[in-house]
Amino acid sequence: MVGQVVSHYRILEKVGGGGMGVVYKAEDISLGRLVALKALSESLTDDPQSLERFKREARAAAALNHPNI
Repeated sequence: MVGQVVSHYRILEKVGGGGMGVVYKAEDISLGRLVALKALSESLTDDPQSLERFKREARAAAALNHPNI
C-alpha cells in the first residue's frame, strides 16, 4: 500500500502490524499533516465482533486530545 492514496491519505510507510491489522504512517492531503492510518485485516472484515472492536478502538483514539499525540 505504500505510495497509494486512499481517500485523502497518502500512505508513506508501514509502521507495524498485529492481530487486527496494519498501521501506516500517512499524510492527510487535505490538511497537510501526518497521521497514523490503521487498516483492518481483510480476514476480519466479515467478522462482526472484530469490526465492532475496530470501530470501538477508532472512537477511543479519536477522543484523545493532547499536543504530544
